[in-house]
Amino acid sequence: MSDRNSDGLRDLALWRTFLAAHRSGSVSAAARLLGIAQSSVTTQLQALERSEGEPLFIRHARGIRPTPRADDLAARVSGPLDALALAVGTPSTVEAAPVRLGGAAEFLERVAVPALAPMLAAGRRIAVTAGVADDLLEQLRSGSLDLVISAVRPRGRALPTAALVDEEFALVAAPSLGVVPSPDLSPGMIEEHPLLAYAHDVPILRRYWRHVFGLRLEREPALTAPDLRALAAAAVAGAGITVLPTYLIADELADGRLSVLRPTDDPPINTLSLVRRPGPLTAAIAEIDRALRDAVDGIGTRGGAAVSG
Repeated sequence: MSDRNSDGLRDLALWRTFLAAHRSGSVSAAARLLGIAQSSVTTQLQALERSEGEPLFIRHARGIRPTPRADDLAARVSGPLDALALAVGTPSTVEAAPVRLGGAAEFLERVAVPALAPMLAAGRRIAVTAGVADDLLEQLRSGSLDLVISAVRPRGRALPTAALVDEEFALVAAPSLGVVPSPDLSPGMIEEHPLLAYAHDVPILRRYWRHVFGLRLEREPALTAPDLRALAAAAVAGAGITVLPTYLIADELADGRLSVLRPTDDPPINTLSLVRRPGPLTAAIAEIDRALRDAVDGIGTRGGAAVSG
């Protein structure tokens, strides 16, 4: 940084303000988090931008949006600043600001958000982002997210990662379709019925065919929808056959709206992991970790160890 007219404490205050603004997405929210005036936040951000020689935020009607340079800086300074806050016992912006959680929309809606509801009543703030695993992990690396529930395990050791739960998948359809469930069900016995898929390349169905039937799936889907909840609704309506995680359709299986067409003791599984941004494990993320592990107890084949440092 170019300003050398202080002993470093002023620069530290600038970076704390920067991090609060980056995490909250608003000058007014950053001011509330830090307990200072909005004008002070604006002044400090402007000073930091002069020091860095380029804009760090784009102002818009609903707040501020970080530039790629700001995302890179936030990823680099957040760990040391959070560690300092924990070491000296001062309030950390990671605790005051919302914890930014990412995951698949279906899992967030059915499992994660209900599990976190008691934390909101206790004053915790959480910002949820739905998306696909690769995109969410990239946001985690850039510092835009704090914690991701991911179906993809990131490579390397840069992002602390721990298994959360193994989703189990089942081949299902509505009883109205007329398919008799059987452990000996073969692809030929259901080839006349439409397939409902997450995507045109049928990744979930293809994996099921390979794992359970030992065959390559060659059929085209009749319906594609990039939301497993939509596939479940279509299956309940009798539109065709699909493969879904059993936690998502527990109610439909219990009340008979859907049936497992091929019961098996060896279903395909998909491991979901909790991946957090680098840096010290904060109390907020540890609390979310515990809540999610309690929520998944019983919905899959296992739970993993908590995310650690």
